[in-house]
Amino acid sequence: MTELFDAVLFDRDGTLIVDVPYNGDPSLVEPMPGAREAVDRLRAAGYRLGIVTNQSGLARGRFTAGQLAAVNRRVDELFGGFETWQICPHDDTAGCACRKPAPGLVVAAAEALGTTPARCVMIGDIGRDVDAAQAAGAAAVLVPTPVTLPAEVAAAPATASSLTEAAALILRREALVTPAQRPGPAATVLVVRSDSAGDMLVTGPGIRAVAHGAERVVLLCGPRGRDAAGLLPGVDEIIEWRLPWIDAQPGPVDADDMAALTRKLREVGADEAVVFTSFHQSALPLALLLRMAGVGRITAISDDYPGSLLDVRHRVPPGIPEAERARSVAAAAGFGLPPGDDGGLRVSGVRRQSGGEYVVVHPGASCEARSCPPETLRRVVAALAADGHRVLVTGGPEERVLASYVSGGVGVEVGRTSLREMAELLAGASCLVVGNTGPAHLAAAVGTPVVSLYAPTVPYGQWGPYRVPNVRLGDAGAPCRDTRATVCPVAGHPCLSDIEPREVVAAVRLLAAGAPERTEVAA
Repeated sequence: MTELFDAVLFDRDGTLIVDVPYNGDPSLVEPMPGAREAVDRLRAAGYRLGIVTNQSGLARGRFTAGQLAAVNRRVDELFGGFETWQICPHDDTAGCACRKPAPGLVVAAAEALGTTPARCVMIGDIGRDVDAAQAAGAAAVLVPTPVTLPAEVAAAPATASSLTEAAALILRREALVTPAQRPGPAATVLVVRSDSAGDMLVTGPGIRAVAHGAERVVLLCGPRGRDAAGLLPGVDEIIEWRLPWIDAQPGPVDADDMAALTRKLREVGADEAVVFTSFHQSALPLALLLRMAGVGRITAISDDYPGSLLDVRHRVPPGIPEAERARSVAAAAGFGLPPGDDGGLRVSGVRRQSGGEYVVVHPGASCEARSCPPETLRRVVAALAADGHRVLVTGGPEERVLASYVSGGVGVEVGRTSLREMAELLAGASCLVVGNTGPAHLAAAVGTPVVSLYAPTVPYGQWGPYRVPNVRLGDAGAPCRDTRATVCPVAGHPCLSDIEPREVVAAVRLLAAGAPERTEVAA
Protein backbone atom coordinates (compact mmCIF):
# COMPACT_ATOMS: atom_id res chain seq x y z
CA MET A 1 0.00 0.00 0.00
CA THR A 2 1.30 3.47 -0.88
CA GLU A 3 1.69 6.00 1.93
CA LEU A 4 0.03 9.04 0.39
CA PHE A 5 -2.28 8.19 -2.53
CA ASP A 6 -4.22 5.12 -3.66
CA ALA A 7 -5.23 6.35 -7.09
CA VAL A 8 -4.33 8.76 -9.87
CA LEU A 9 -7.14 10.22 -11.98
CA PHE A 10 -6.58 11.74 -15.41
CA ASP A 11 -8.47 14.18 -17.54
CA ARG A 12 -8.66 12.75 -21.08
CA ASP A 13 -8.44 15.44 -23.78
CA GLY A 14 -5.39 17.68 -23.60
CA THR A 15 -3.92 15.64 -20.76
CA LEU A 16 -3.61 12.01 -21.85
CA ILE A 17 -4.37 12.50 -25.54
CA VAL A 18 -4.11 15.38 -27.95
CA ASP A 19 -7.30 17.42 -27.82
CA VAL A 20 -9.34 16.97 -30.99
CA PRO A 21 -12.56 18.91 -30.37
CA TYR A 22 -15.64 16.67 -30.25
CA ASN A 23 -13.70 13.70 -31.55
CA GLY A 24 -15.75 10.62 -32.45
CA ASP A 25 -13.06 8.95 -34.56
CA PRO A 26 -10.71 6.50 -32.79
CA SER A 27 -8.14 6.83 -35.58
CA LEU A 28 -7.53 10.44 -34.47
CA VAL A 29 -6.54 9.46 -30.92
CA GLU A 30 -2.91 10.45 -30.29
CA PRO A 31 -1.16 10.23 -26.89
CA MET A 32 0.38 13.39 -25.47
CA PRO A 33 4.21 13.31 -25.41
CA GLY A 34 5.48 11.04 -22.62
CA ALA A 35 1.94 10.11 -21.56
CA ARG A 36 2.24 6.33 -21.92
CA GLU A 37 5.54 6.27 -20.02
CA ALA A 38 4.07 8.37 -17.20
CA VAL A 39 1.00 6.12 -16.94
CA ASP A 40 3.17 3.00 -16.93
CA ARG A 41 5.37 4.43 -14.18
CA LEU A 42 2.40 5.27 -11.96
CA ARG A 43 0.78 1.88 -12.58
CA ALA A 44 4.05 0.11 -11.70
CA ALA A 45 4.20 2.10 -8.45
CA GLY A 46 0.92 0.50 -7.37
CA TYR A 47 -1.62 3.22 -8.07
CA ARG A 48 -5.06 2.45 -9.38
CA LEU A 49 -5.79 4.56 -12.45
CA GLY A 50 -8.96 6.17 -13.74
CA ILE A 51 -10.21 8.78 -16.18
CA VAL A 52 -12.66 11.57 -15.41
CA THR A 53 -13.79 13.49 -18.47
CA ASN A 54 -16.42 15.98 -19.62
CA GLN A 55 -17.88 14.93 -22.97
CA SER A 56 -20.51 17.53 -23.81
CA GLY A 57 -20.31 16.53 -27.47
CA LEU A 58 -22.78 13.76 -26.65
CA ALA A 59 -25.38 16.27 -25.42
CA ARG A 60 -24.63 18.58 -28.34
CA GLY A 61 -25.05 15.79 -30.89
CA ARG A 62 -21.45 16.07 -32.13
CA PHE A 63 -20.87 12.33 -31.74
CA THR A 64 -22.90 9.27 -30.72
CA ALA A 65 -22.58 7.12 -27.62
CA GLY A 66 -21.10 4.39 -29.82
CA GLN A 67 -18.46 6.74 -31.21
CA LEU A 68 -17.57 7.90 -27.70
CA ALA A 69 -17.16 4.31 -26.57
CA ALA A 70 -14.96 3.55 -29.60
CA VAL A 71 -12.67 6.48 -28.84
CA ASN A 72 -12.41 5.41 -25.20
CA ARG A 73 -11.59 1.84 -26.20
CA ARG A 74 -8.75 3.19 -28.33
CA VAL A 75 -7.45 5.16 -25.33
CA ASP A 76 -7.51 1.96 -23.27
CA GLU A 77 -5.60 0.12 -26.01
CA LEU A 78 -2.91 2.79 -26.15
CA PHE A 79 -2.44 3.07 -22.39
CA GLY A 80 -2.97 -0.48 -21.17
CA GLY A 81 -6.46 0.06 -19.76
CA PHE A 82 -7.94 2.11 -16.94
CA GLU A 83 -9.82 0.70 -13.98
CA THR A 84 -12.64 3.20 -14.16
CA TRP A 85 -14.05 5.71 -16.64
CA GLN A 86 -16.23 8.47 -15.24
CA ILE A 87 -17.92 10.54 -17.95
CA CYS A 88 -20.19 13.58 -17.85
CA PRO A 89 -22.27 13.59 -21.07
CA HIS A 90 -23.95 16.95 -20.31
CA ASP A 91 -23.27 20.48 -21.50
CA ASP A 92 -22.94 23.64 -19.41
CA THR A 93 -26.69 24.28 -19.45
CA ALA A 94 -27.63 21.05 -17.67
CA GLY A 95 -26.73 22.18 -14.16
CA CYS A 96 -25.60 18.66 -13.32
CA ALA A 97 -23.45 17.65 -10.38
CA CYS A 98 -20.99 15.68 -12.49
CA ARG A 99 -19.64 18.18 -15.01
CA LYS A 100 -16.26 19.51 -13.94
CA PRO A 101 -15.64 21.80 -12.04
CA ALA A 102 -18.29 20.05 -9.94
CA PRO A 103 -16.76 17.28 -7.82
CA GLY A 104 -19.10 14.48 -8.90
CA LEU A 105 -16.82 12.62 -11.31
CA VAL A 106 -13.91 12.64 -8.86
CA VAL A 107 -16.09 11.39 -6.01
CA ALA A 108 -17.51 8.65 -8.24
CA ALA A 109 -14.06 7.60 -9.49
CA ALA A 110 -12.74 7.30 -5.94
CA GLU A 111 -15.73 5.17 -4.98
CA ALA A 112 -15.28 2.92 -8.03
CA LEU A 113 -11.61 2.44 -7.16
CA GLY A 114 -12.37 1.54 -3.55
CA THR A 115 -10.88 4.63 -1.96
CA THR A 116 -11.77 8.20 -0.99
CA PRO A 117 -11.11 11.49 -2.80
CA ALA A 118 -8.56 12.41 -0.10
CA ARG A 119 -6.45 9.47 -1.27
CA CYS A 120 -6.60 10.51 -4.94
CA VAL A 121 -4.62 12.92 -7.05
CA MET A 122 -6.04 14.42 -10.23
CA ILE A 123 -3.95 15.40 -13.26
CA GLY A 124 -5.50 17.80 -15.78
CA ASP A 125 -4.70 20.61 -18.17
CA ILE A 126 -7.25 23.30 -17.30
CA GLY A 127 -8.65 24.98 -14.21
CA ARG A 128 -11.89 23.02 -14.06
CA ASP A 129 -9.88 19.78 -13.63
CA VAL A 130 -8.13 21.28 -10.61
CA ASP A 131 -11.34 22.82 -9.26
CA ALA A 132 -13.21 19.50 -9.46
CA ALA A 133 -10.43 17.73 -7.59
CA GLN A 134 -10.27 20.33 -4.84
CA ALA A 135 -14.06 20.48 -4.48
CA ALA A 136 -13.99 16.73 -3.87
CA GLY A 137 -11.07 16.93 -1.41
CA ALA A 138 -8.51 15.38 -3.76
CA ALA A 139 -5.04 16.63 -4.62
CA ALA A 140 -4.39 18.09 -8.06
CA VAL A 141 -1.54 18.69 -10.48
CA LEU A 142 -2.03 21.02 -13.45
CA VAL A 143 -0.09 20.30 -16.65
CA PRO A 144 -0.61 23.47 -18.70
CA THR A 145 -1.02 23.50 -22.47
CA PRO A 146 -1.45 26.48 -24.82
CA VAL A 147 -5.17 26.60 -23.95
CA THR A 148 -4.56 26.85 -20.19
CA LEU A 149 -5.30 30.34 -18.90
CA PRO A 150 -2.60 32.19 -16.90
CA ALA A 151 -5.05 32.64 -14.03
CA GLU A 152 -5.57 28.86 -13.92
CA VAL A 153 -1.82 28.29 -13.70
CA ALA A 154 -1.50 30.86 -10.92
CA ALA A 155 -4.34 29.28 -8.89
CA ALA A 156 -3.20 25.65 -9.20
CA PRO A 157 -1.82 24.06 -6.02
CA ALA A 158 0.85 22.27 -8.06
CA THR A 159 1.98 22.44 -11.67
CA ALA A 160 4.19 20.30 -13.91
CA SER A 161 5.54 20.95 -17.39
CA SER A 162 4.53 17.49 -18.66
CA LEU A 163 2.89 14.26 -17.62
CA THR A 164 6.37 12.88 -17.07
CA GLU A 165 7.09 15.63 -14.56
CA ALA A 166 3.65 15.23 -12.95
CA ALA A 167 4.30 11.52 -12.35
CA ALA A 168 7.71 12.33 -10.90
CA LEU A 169 6.14 14.91 -8.57
CA ILE A 170 3.59 12.40 -7.26
CA LEU A 171 6.26 9.77 -6.68
CA ARG A 172 8.53 12.30 -4.99
CA ARG A 173 5.75 13.24 -2.57
CA GLU A 174 5.23 9.53 -1.84
CA ALA A 175 8.94 9.03 -1.20
CA LEU A 176 9.04 11.92 1.26
CA VAL A 177 6.42 10.36 3.56
CA THR A 178 7.69 6.77 3.27
CA PRO A 179 9.39 5.89 6.61
CA ALA A 180 13.12 5.32 6.69
CA GLN A 181 14.60 2.36 8.52
CA ARG A 182 14.75 2.98 12.26
CA PRO A 183 17.79 2.12 14.36
CA GLY A 184 15.59 0.56 17.06
CA PRO A 185 12.39 0.96 19.10
CA ALA A 186 11.38 4.33 20.53
CA ALA A 187 10.34 4.79 24.13
CA THR A 188 9.89 8.53 24.80
CA VAL A 189 10.03 10.90 21.85
CA LEU A 190 9.94 14.68 22.20
CA VAL A 191 8.17 16.38 19.27
CA VAL A 192 8.38 20.12 18.76
CA ARG A 193 6.20 22.68 16.98
CA SER A 194 6.39 26.17 18.46
CA ASP A 195 3.94 28.11 16.30
CA SER A 196 0.30 29.18 16.02
CA ALA A 197 -2.81 27.02 16.23
CA GLY A 198 -2.99 26.53 12.46
CA ASP A 199 0.66 25.48 12.29
CA MET A 200 0.05 23.00 15.09
CA LEU A 201 -2.96 21.50 13.35
CA VAL A 202 -1.13 20.90 10.05
CA THR A 203 1.65 19.16 12.01
CA GLY A 204 -0.86 16.69 13.46
CA PRO A 205 -0.33 13.92 10.87
CA GLY A 206 3.43 14.00 11.54
CA ILE A 207 2.85 13.80 15.28
CA ARG A 208 0.44 10.89 14.83
CA ALA A 209 3.12 9.08 12.84
CA VAL A 210 5.59 9.49 15.71
CA ALA A 211 2.95 8.35 18.20
CA HIS A 212 2.38 5.18 16.18
CA GLY A 213 6.01 4.17 16.70
CA ALA A 214 6.69 5.50 20.19
CA GLU A 215 5.60 4.45 23.66
CA ARG A 216 5.26 8.05 24.85
CA VAL A 217 5.08 11.39 23.02
CA VAL A 218 5.87 14.70 24.73
CA LEU A 219 5.04 17.85 22.73
CA LEU A 220 6.93 21.11 23.18
CA CYS A 221 4.87 24.04 21.90
CA GLY A 222 4.54 27.79 22.28
CA PRO A 223 1.70 29.78 23.87
CA ARG A 224 0.01 30.49 20.51
CA GLY A 225 -0.32 26.81 19.70
CA ARG A 226 -1.11 25.46 23.17
CA ASP A 227 -4.88 25.15 22.74
CA ALA A 228 -4.51 23.35 19.41
CA ALA A 229 -1.86 21.06 20.90
CA GLY A 230 -4.40 19.91 23.45
CA LEU A 231 -6.69 18.70 20.65
CA LEU A 232 -4.15 16.56 18.79
CA PRO A 233 -4.38 12.76 18.92
CA GLY A 234 -1.24 10.93 20.00
CA VAL A 235 0.13 13.47 22.49
CA ASP A 236 0.72 12.21 26.05
CA GLU A 237 2.19 15.34 27.64
CA ILE A 238 2.54 19.01 26.67
CA ILE A 239 5.27 21.45 27.61
CA GLU A 240 4.52 25.11 26.86
CA TRP A 241 7.54 27.36 26.37
CA ARG A 242 8.11 30.50 24.32
CA LEU A 243 11.06 30.15 21.93
CA PRO A 244 12.46 33.58 20.99
CA TRP A 245 13.86 32.41 17.66
CA ILE A 246 10.41 31.23 16.56
CA ASP A 247 7.96 33.63 18.20
CA ALA A 248 6.45 36.24 15.89
CA GLN A 249 7.00 39.01 18.46
CA PRO A 250 10.09 37.79 20.29
CA GLY A 251 11.56 39.19 23.46
CA PRO A 252 15.27 39.10 24.18
CA VAL A 253 17.02 35.78 24.65
CA ASP A 254 17.31 35.28 28.40
CA ALA A 255 20.13 33.02 29.59
CA ASP A 256 18.28 31.93 32.73
CA ASP A 257 15.18 31.07 30.71
CA MET A 258 17.23 28.98 28.28
CA ALA A 259 18.93 27.22 31.17
CA ALA A 260 15.53 26.46 32.69
CA LEU A 261 14.27 25.09 29.35
CA THR A 262 17.35 22.88 29.05
CA ARG A 263 16.70 21.46 32.52
CA LYS A 264 13.06 20.86 31.61
CA LEU A 265 14.06 19.04 28.44
CA ARG A 266 16.47 16.87 30.42
CA GLU A 267 13.67 15.97 32.86
CA VAL A 268 11.57 14.62 29.95
CA GLY A 269 14.07 11.79 29.50
CA ALA A 270 13.48 11.61 25.77
CA ASP A 271 15.39 9.03 23.76
CA GLU A 272 15.09 11.21 20.70
CA ALA A 273 13.50 14.37 19.37
CA VAL A 274 11.69 15.21 16.13
CA VAL A 275 11.66 18.96 15.49
CA PHE A 276 8.96 20.32 13.16
CA THR A 277 9.48 23.78 11.66
CA SER A 278 8.01 25.89 8.91
CA PHE A 279 10.08 26.49 5.79
CA HIS A 280 11.41 29.87 7.00
CA GLN A 281 12.48 28.69 10.47
CA SER A 282 15.62 27.04 11.81
CA ALA A 283 15.66 24.00 14.08
CA LEU A 284 19.30 24.47 15.05
CA PRO A 285 18.95 26.74 18.13
CA LEU A 286 16.66 24.21 19.79
CA ALA A 287 18.84 21.32 18.59
CA LEU A 288 21.71 22.85 20.55
CA LEU A 289 19.62 22.94 23.72
CA LEU A 290 18.46 19.37 23.09
CA ARG A 291 22.07 18.25 22.82
CA MET A 292 22.85 20.03 26.09
CA ALA A 293 19.84 18.26 27.62
CA GLY A 294 21.28 14.89 26.62
CA VAL A 295 18.86 13.93 23.85
CA GLY A 296 20.63 11.23 21.87
CA ARG A 297 18.97 11.37 18.44
CA ILE A 298 17.58 14.50 16.80
CA THR A 299 15.77 14.77 13.45
CA ALA A 300 14.89 18.06 11.73
CA ILE A 301 14.92 19.90 8.44
CA SER A 302 18.03 22.02 7.97
CA ASP A 303 19.29 23.73 4.85
CA ASP A 304 22.15 25.14 6.91
CA TYR A 305 25.06 22.89 7.87
CA PRO A 306 24.10 21.44 11.29
CA GLY A 307 27.47 20.02 12.35
CA SER A 308 26.85 17.59 15.20
CA LEU A 309 23.50 19.13 16.19
CA LEU A 310 21.42 16.76 14.08
CA ASP A 311 21.58 13.01 13.62
CA VAL A 312 19.10 13.05 10.75
CA ARG A 313 19.36 16.15 8.58
CA HIS A 314 16.29 16.25 6.36
CA ARG A 315 15.58 18.40 3.32
CA VAL A 316 12.28 19.08 1.56
CA PRO A 317 11.74 20.67 -1.86
CA PRO A 318 9.55 23.79 -2.03
CA GLY A 319 5.82 23.55 -2.65
CA ILE A 320 5.07 20.46 -0.56
CA PRO A 321 1.87 20.79 1.53
CA GLU A 322 2.74 21.61 5.13
CA ALA A 323 1.00 18.49 6.46
CA GLU A 324 3.14 16.34 4.16
CA ARG A 325 6.24 18.35 5.05
CA ALA A 326 5.63 17.45 8.69
CA ARG A 327 5.03 13.81 7.83
CA SER A 328 8.27 13.78 5.87
CA VAL A 329 10.24 14.81 8.96
CA ALA A 330 8.65 11.99 10.95
CA ALA A 331 9.34 9.61 8.06
CA ALA A 332 12.99 10.66 7.96
CA ALA A 333 13.18 9.64 11.63
CA GLY A 334 11.58 6.30 10.72
CA PHE A 335 8.00 6.95 11.82
CA GLY A 336 4.94 6.26 9.65
CA LEU A 337 1.19 6.48 10.09
CA PRO A 338 -0.73 3.37 11.16
CA PRO A 339 -2.76 1.41 8.61
CA GLY A 340 -6.11 3.08 7.94
CA ASP A 341 -4.91 6.61 8.75
CA ASP A 342 -5.44 8.66 5.58
CA GLY A 343 -3.02 11.39 6.64
CA GLY A 344 -5.60 14.15 6.97
CA LEU A 345 -5.77 16.67 9.78
CA ARG A 346 -7.51 15.48 12.96
CA VAL A 347 -8.60 16.63 16.41
CA SER A 348 -9.60 14.29 19.20
CA GLY A 349 -13.29 13.62 19.73
CA VAL A 350 -14.76 15.96 17.08
CA ARG A 351 -15.66 14.90 13.53
CA ARG A 352 -18.26 16.06 11.04
CA GLN A 353 -20.97 13.44 10.56
CA SER A 354 -23.51 15.00 8.21
CA GLY A 355 -24.07 17.70 5.62
CA GLY A 356 -24.32 20.54 8.12
CA GLU A 357 -27.08 22.93 9.06
CA TYR A 358 -25.49 26.37 8.55
CA VAL A 359 -22.62 28.25 6.94
CA VAL A 360 -19.91 29.72 9.16
CA VAL A 361 -18.16 32.93 8.13
CA HIS A 362 -14.98 33.79 10.03
CA PRO A 363 -13.84 37.32 9.10
CA GLY A 364 -10.66 37.56 11.16
CA ALA A 365 -7.16 36.45 10.22
CA SER A 366 -3.79 36.21 11.90
CA CYS A 367 -2.42 39.13 9.86
CA GLU A 368 -3.91 42.01 7.89
CA ALA A 369 -2.69 40.84 4.49
CA ARG A 370 -4.76 37.66 4.72
CA SER A 371 -7.96 39.37 5.85
CA CYS A 372 -10.81 39.82 3.41
CA PRO A 373 -12.09 43.43 3.68
CA PRO A 374 -15.04 43.67 6.10
CA GLU A 375 -17.18 45.45 3.51
CA THR A 376 -16.77 42.51 1.13
CA LEU A 377 -17.60 39.97 3.83
CA ARG A 378 -20.66 41.93 4.94
CA ARG A 379 -22.00 41.66 1.38
CA VAL A 380 -21.08 37.96 1.32
CA VAL A 381 -23.09 37.29 4.49
CA ALA A 382 -26.07 39.15 3.03
CA ALA A 383 -25.86 37.16 -0.21
CA LEU A 384 -25.63 33.82 1.62
CA ALA A 385 -28.62 34.71 3.77
CA ALA A 386 -30.58 35.74 0.66
CA ASP A 387 -29.75 32.35 -0.85
CA GLY A 388 -31.46 30.65 2.08
CA HIS A 389 -28.51 29.86 4.33
CA ARG A 390 -28.38 30.35 8.06
CA VAL A 391 -25.08 32.19 8.54
CA LEU A 392 -23.06 32.17 11.76
CA VAL A 393 -20.31 34.78 12.10
CA THR A 394 -17.45 33.94 14.44
CA GLY A 395 -14.57 35.93 15.90
CA GLY A 396 -12.15 36.01 18.81
CA PRO A 397 -12.54 38.30 21.83
CA GLU A 398 -10.74 41.13 20.00
CA GLU A 399 -12.90 40.67 16.88
CA ARG A 400 -16.36 41.33 18.32
CA VAL A 401 -16.79 44.66 16.55
CA LEU A 402 -15.63 43.10 13.28
CA ALA A 403 -18.02 40.15 13.64
CA SER A 404 -20.92 42.46 14.46
CA TYR A 405 -20.27 44.59 11.39
CA VAL A 406 -19.84 41.62 9.04
CA SER A 407 -23.03 39.94 10.29
CA GLY A 408 -24.93 43.03 9.15
CA GLY A 409 -28.07 42.14 11.07
CA VAL A 410 -28.72 39.05 8.93
CA GLY A 411 -25.98 36.76 10.22
CA VAL A 412 -25.93 35.32 13.73
CA GLU A 413 -22.99 36.41 15.86
CA VAL A 414 -21.40 33.59 17.84
CA GLY A 415 -20.09 34.42 21.28
CA ARG A 416 -16.61 33.67 22.54
CA THR A 417 -15.68 30.02 22.06
CA SER A 418 -12.80 27.82 23.08
CA LEU A 419 -10.90 26.07 20.29
CA ARG A 420 -12.74 22.82 21.04
CA GLU A 421 -16.10 24.63 20.98
CA MET A 422 -15.09 26.18 17.67
CA ALA A 423 -14.26 22.72 16.35
CA GLU A 424 -17.69 21.47 17.42
CA LEU A 425 -19.34 24.48 15.78
CA LEU A 426 -17.49 23.83 12.52
CA ALA A 427 -18.38 20.14 12.65
CA GLY A 428 -22.04 21.12 12.40
CA ALA A 429 -21.52 23.46 9.44
CA SER A 430 -22.13 22.79 5.76
CA CYS A 431 -18.95 24.76 5.07
CA LEU A 432 -16.69 27.51 6.37
CA VAL A 433 -15.98 30.78 4.54
CA VAL A 434 -12.60 32.03 5.74
CA GLY A 435 -9.20 33.44 4.80
CA ASN A 436 -5.85 31.76 5.23
CA THR A 437 -5.92 31.45 9.00
CA GLY A 438 -6.25 28.87 11.78
CA PRO A 439 -10.00 28.11 11.52
CA ALA A 440 -9.45 26.94 7.92
CA HIS A 441 -7.19 24.18 9.25
CA LEU A 442 -9.56 23.48 12.14
CA ALA A 443 -12.38 22.97 9.64
CA ALA A 444 -10.16 20.58 7.68
CA ALA A 445 -9.38 18.73 10.91
CA VAL A 446 -13.08 18.03 11.57
CA GLY A 447 -13.86 17.31 7.90
CA THR A 448 -15.85 20.44 7.03
CA PRO A 449 -15.52 21.91 3.50
CA VAL A 450 -13.87 25.30 3.13
CA VAL A 451 -14.48 28.26 0.83
CA SER A 452 -11.02 29.80 1.02
CA LEU A 453 -10.77 33.56 0.47
CA TYR A 454 -7.06 33.21 -0.10
CA ALA A 455 -4.50 36.00 -0.36
CA PRO A 456 -1.57 34.59 -2.36
CA THR A 457 1.16 35.87 -0.02
CA VAL A 458 2.10 32.23 0.63
CA PRO A 459 1.48 29.29 -1.76
CA TYR A 460 -1.96 27.69 -1.69
CA GLY A 461 -0.41 24.30 -2.39
CA GLN A 462 1.42 24.52 0.92
CA TRP A 463 -1.10 26.28 3.14
CA GLY A 464 -4.54 25.73 1.61
CA PRO A 465 -7.12 23.49 3.38
CA TYR A 466 -5.65 19.98 3.35
CA ARG A 467 -7.56 16.84 2.27
CA VAL A 468 -10.97 18.39 2.65
CA PRO A 469 -13.31 19.70 -0.09
CA ASN A 470 -12.38 23.29 -0.85
CA VAL A 471 -12.89 26.13 -3.31
CA ARG A 472 -10.27 28.83 -3.72
CA LEU A 473 -11.41 32.40 -4.42
CA GLY A 474 -9.35 35.55 -4.89
CA ASP A 475 -6.74 36.73 -7.39
CA ALA A 476 -4.00 34.11 -7.26
CA GLY A 477 -1.74 36.18 -9.50
CA ALA A 478 -1.93 39.41 -7.50
CA PRO A 479 1.28 41.45 -7.01
CA CYS A 480 1.52 40.27 -3.39
CA ARG A 481 2.03 36.68 -4.58
CA ASP A 482 4.67 34.78 -2.55
CA THR A 483 5.80 37.93 -0.69
CA ARG A 484 4.92 36.54 2.76
CA ALA A 485 3.66 40.05 3.50
CA THR A 486 1.78 40.52 6.78
CA VAL A 487 0.43 43.94 5.73
CA CYS A 488 -1.07 44.25 2.26
CA PRO A 489 1.51 45.89 -0.03
CA VAL A 490 -1.07 46.85 -2.67
CA ALA A 491 -3.55 49.67 -2.23
CA GLY A 492 -7.13 48.47 -1.95
CA HIS A 493 -6.26 44.84 -1.19
CA PRO A 494 -7.41 43.80 -4.70
CA CYS A 495 -6.65 40.08 -4.34
CA LEU A 496 -9.59 39.77 -1.92
CA SER A 497 -11.66 42.95 -2.23
CA ASP A 498 -12.63 42.05 -5.79
CA ILE A 499 -14.32 38.80 -4.73
CA GLU A 500 -18.01 39.01 -5.63
CA PRO A 501 -20.64 37.67 -3.19
CA ARG A 502 -22.17 35.61 -6.03
CA GLU A 503 -18.83 33.76 -6.32
CA VAL A 504 -19.05 32.74 -2.68
CA VAL A 505 -22.67 31.65 -3.05
CA ALA A 506 -21.71 29.55 -6.09
CA ALA A 507 -18.79 28.03 -4.18
CA VAL A 508 -21.04 27.04 -1.28
CA ARG A 509 -23.45 25.41 -3.72
CA LEU A 510 -20.58 23.58 -5.44
CA LEU A 511 -19.37 22.11 -2.15
CA ALA A 512 -22.91 21.05 -1.30
CA ALA A 513 -23.38 19.27 -4.62
CA GLY A 514 -22.96 15.82 -3.08
CA ALA A 515 -22.36 12.54 -4.92
CA PRO A 516 -23.83 12.81 -8.43
CA GLU A 517 -25.54 10.42 -10.70
CA ARG A 518 -22.90 9.29 -13.14
CA THR A 519 -22.25 7.31 -16.27
CA GLU A 520 -19.51 4.71 -15.99
CA VAL A 521 -18.09 3.03 -19.06
CA ALA A 522 -16.32 -0.24 -18.41
CA ALA A 523 -12.62 -0.19 -19.11
